[in-house]
Amino acid sequence: MSDSPPRHVYLVDGSGFIFRAFHALPPMTRPDGTPVNAVYGFVTMLMKLLSETDADHIAVIFDAKRENFRNEIYPEYKAHRPPPPEELIPQFSLIHEAVEAFSLPSIRMEGYEADDLIATYARQAEAAGADVTIVSSDKDLMQLVSDKVTMLDAMKNKEIGPEQVVEKFGLGPEKVVDIQALAGDSTDNVPGVPGIGVKTAAQLIEEYGDLDTLLARAEEIKQPKRRQNLLENAEMARISRELVRLKDDVPVEHPLDSFDVKTPDHDRVIAWLKEQGFKSVIARIEAQHLADGGEVSQGSTAAVPPPGKAEFELVQDEKRLAAWIAEAQAAGAVAVDTETTSLDAMRAELVGVSLCIDPGRACYIPLAHKGGAAQGALDLGDGGGNGEDAPPQVPLKRALELLKPMLEDPGTLKIGQNIKYDALMLSRYGITVAPVDDTMLLSYVLDGGLHGHGMDELAELHLGHTTIKFKEVAGTGKAQVTFDYVPLDKALDYAAEDADITMRLHRALKPRLLEERMVTVYETIERPLIPVLAAMEREGVRVDPEALRGLSRDFTQRMAGLEDEIRELAGEDFNVGSPKQLGEILFDKMSLPGAKKGKTGAYTTGADVLEDLAAQGHDLPARVLDWRQLAKLKSTYSDALVEQINPDTGRVHTSFAMAAASTGRLSSTDPNLQNIPVRTEEGRKIRQAFVAAPGNKLVSLDYSQIELRIVAHVAGIEPLRQAFREGQDIHAMTASQVFGIPVEGMDPMVRRRAKAINFGIIYGISAFGLAHQLGISNGEAKAYIDAYFEKYPGIADYMDEMKSYCRKHGEVCTLYGRRIHIPTIADKNPARRNFAERQAINAPIQGTAADVIKRAMIRVPGALAEAKLKAKMLLQVHDELLFEAPEGETEKLEKTVREIMEAAAGPALELAVPLVVDAGIADNWAEAH
Repeated sequence: MSDSPPRHVYLVDGSGFIFRAFHALPPMTRPDGTPVNAVYGFVTMLMKLLSETDADHIAVIFDAKRENFRNEIYPEYKAHRPPPPEELIPQFSLIHEAVEAFSLPSIRMEGYEADDLIATYARQAEAAGADVTIVSSDKDLMQLVSDKVTMLDAMKNKEIGPEQVVEKFGLGPEKVVDIQALAGDSTDNVPGVPGIGVKTAAQLIEEYGDLDTLLARAEEIKQPKRRQNLLENAEMARISRELVRLKDDVPVEHPLDSFDVKTPDHDRVIAWLKEQGFKSVIARIEAQHLADGGEVSQGSTAAVPPPGKAEFELVQDEKRLAAWIAEAQAAGAVAVDTETTSLDAMRAELVGVSLCIDPGRACYIPLAHKGGAAQGALDLGDGGGNGEDAPPQVPLKRALELLKPMLEDPGTLKIGQNIKYDALMLSRYGITVAPVDDTMLLSYVLDGGLHGHGMDELAELHLGHTTIKFKEVAGTGKAQVTFDYVPLDKALDYAAEDADITMRLHRALKPRLLEERMVTVYETIERPLIPVLAAMEREGVRVDPEALRGLSRDFTQRMAGLEDEIRELAGEDFNVGSPKQLGEILFDKMSLPGAKKGKTGAYTTGADVLEDLAAQGHDLPARVLDWRQLAKLKSTYSDALVEQINPDTGRVHTSFAMAAASTGRLSSTDPNLQNIPVRTEEGRKIRQAFVAAPGNKLVSLDYSQIELRIVAHVAGIEPLRQAFREGQDIHAMTASQVFGIPVEGMDPMVRRRAKAINFGIIYGISAFGLAHQLGISNGEAKAYIDAYFEKYPGIADYMDEMKSYCRKHGEVCTLYGRRIHIPTIADKNPARRNFAERQAINAPIQGTAADVIKRAMIRVPGALAEAKLKAKMLLQVHDELLFEAPEGETEKLEKTVREIMEAAAGPALELAVPLVVDAGIADNWAEAH
């Protein structure tokens, strides 16, 4: 206990923290399958709170059992509240453990709610002359606010004082109880007075002074219904007042002075965190411990002190810029971030560069900030500071001349967050940024599937720091300006912070590669791919705008025809694009089965609903599906691609997302070229618009059935392996093996069914799914799958092994060691758990295939240079690589790249089946693939 009286008391609403953490985070499990998302959220919020407070007395206060003295006053109090979610129940005890591990009092008391204990301790502290901060956003606690008692919404970092209470209730804290007594609370089943809400209650209390006076003079109320309600429910209002009024004289068991702040036992905290599997939290604590002069626990890695007071410098002259560059080269590593006018690196203008050499020390170098408040035309000129009132800054051309040697220096590591964007941006100014490290990719390799990998999320997660958001410096909506119009003081804080956080994240994440044996995945697959993808994005791909416009006209005509047909089937005119009107036609007018309504009260008419109806033989939903497909292709591709042609290059430049899919697959955005349908006629027509430049051809090289080959390898299925080695028709062979019929003269429908099973097995297809796909009964589909597993028991064994491994470890691995976390594998919800099990089966297969093609892509640029080929790699779409090459090079290109792709698995993997690549050469993408 403390000998000195409390000065500042923090009373944390632990129960409120738990539920907010639980609902704020996706499902997470520790290695033994115990759910821990609320525990994780609670711990990170608690740590942030402790790092920011100057309180000398702190306690975390929880509810005890649900029933308390209020149930004696009103038995229905909180009677309608549902029990806590199943996934939350085992986390309560872990959260109490967390509080104790951090050497904080964990307070609860039978018969009383947490709010009553908080009220009691707040009054005691106030009487002792201390300031009180109640860490909660619960409106029920606002009655306690005073000059000495404030509330803190920790999630929003918002303080709640008397003014904020007035905003919420219309009157000050001393009137909150009376207002709540009238308005009631449906959540807690506090009855109140019917027909009176918070706004009306505040008006009545302001007019009459208090609840008792109001009830005594209820006959004076002019509105008849309100007067009647007050008269009939006067006693219920008094009961409600007793329910909402907090008890501030609880005979508490723990005295206030026992809440004095104690230094947690470092080793105890670390041991408890290790048990939960909270690696990022451990890294933050170890870093702070090291900064405070402590020693790092055995087996842990210290990263970097959490963000505190940073020193940011605005560099506006050549002398200071040269000094920063020299210091960066002497240090051998520097975090780099560019500020631009757009997220499109091929159209954006460079506005400034920020650098960080040590955590807490960063600079911003403005290069093209403009004066004035209005946006002007963007210009790729040589100078910074357009306009007479532009701020002083190093001219753009001169600054880049100074930065170029450092950015290209092989002895200086350039660290970025999604550095591919910065590298592509700077390449347009003749700078090849190398070597590089990427904190986004470090996070992706270490924690793929656990969370996102953007800077804001990583800063919160690993550093407990909330970053400055772009809208805070550039505005929102119509008032938003491009970065070249952001004032330099705001630009400095925003841009330098980006570089500073990037350096801190690098210190936190890079050591984990070695600890967690992920060096190979990062160093041989992800990091070397950065310059390859940047070059592909800069190259872009040529599209024929006239072909696209013609396709849009065709889609428009066909959509109009379908609309006429749909309206004729409906028997009336309606908006085909309106889900609400469509639902009324299908389920009210036509009385089709399967009607379901969403939250808005309208019928749901998603693709799954329409597909089910179409499968039952109903024409109208089938035609709507056709119409929607055309509408999507028109808006997403034939219309949009014309607008996305870069006016400077005449080509479309997609952006490859390296940290999106948890399996390691690349995806593409703006435009998304991964989702153009391959097997439909419309999809082929869109691909026909992707063309080679004059004098060139497009060359497509595509892995043949790579995922099936990997299945045959990992599941040890010798008949499949042998078939692949001999180059047989794998689907016909499967049909022959499973159904016991000869390959020669096989019915194409039988082969189709075997093909559906072959590919479906990879995705954990169910009998229902296969039946739906093939248009057969569930029983027939189940018989096919059973026969398949009987013939190939290795696949069933592989599936069981992956699910079991994932349940135990919360992750699965590709053949190259890439870890894919699947935290929902132990989810109580059957649908989420079943989906996670299908992920566990498919992810190692799809992930290995993704690793293989990445390994091939990394080797391509060097091989093309060695072969003296002018060909360029343009696109990667799943298992395909697309090139543009001079007409005379195509055959040599095909041979060179085929050899790389077929050998990309590498000798260490020793695949039991060969990798085979199909190739095509044509004037457009559709004919090449």
